[in-house]
Amino acid sequence: MALNYNLAKVYAISDNDQEFVNEILTLFVNDVPEDLAQIKEGIKKKDHKHAYAYAHKIKPTLDLLGMTVAFEEILEVEAWTKAEGRRKDIEHTFDSIKTKVKEAIKEIKKDFDL
Repeated sequence: MALNYNLAKVYAISDNDQEFVNEILTLFVNDVPEDLAQIKEGIKKKDHKHAYAYAHKIKPTLDLLGMTVAFEEILEVEAWTKAEGRRKDIEHTFDSIKTKVKEAIKEIKKDFDL
């Protein structure tokens, strides 16, 4: 049972096409960890544009997978990049997103044998 994600939107846009759902989940499992690493790199180097680009890239995926809290947090990261905030102001939020994504990936791999 999905606790860290919700596939209602994925099933709705795919018209319950399981192959499409599996493609979305595979992309999430394979791509989002690297995108998070890029956001972390941007935060570390205070490269706000770099962090913004990758935060913006994963934002729709978090929404699509029903990861509401992580989605709200990625909006905070985007706002932080636009304000060119201090690193310590966003690190906790980023760590929270990373934890939520990691838990969702673990659960998706188990639920869908990925």
